[in-house]
Amino acid sequence: MIIFSMNNFWNNIFRYPRFFISSVVGLILVILAPFKNLLKIPKLRIFLIIFLLLFLAVLSNVIKNMLAL
Repeated sequence: MIIFSMNNFWNNIFRYPRFFISSVVGLILVILAPFKNLLKIPKLRIFLIIFLLLFLAVLSNVIKNMLAL
């Protein structure tokens, strides 16, 4: 009986990384879905691209200042 429960335990431990990766991928897809819909509208596409570039510029500036580069 103990051997069966230990096999079940290790089976669950080895399945956890697959569950974690699929959960993270699903979360990323759910978060990015509205942005994909915004790219279909030409006026909003320009704002989305400008916002993305501005976000990346601010993020890189913050990281450079945090690391004192």
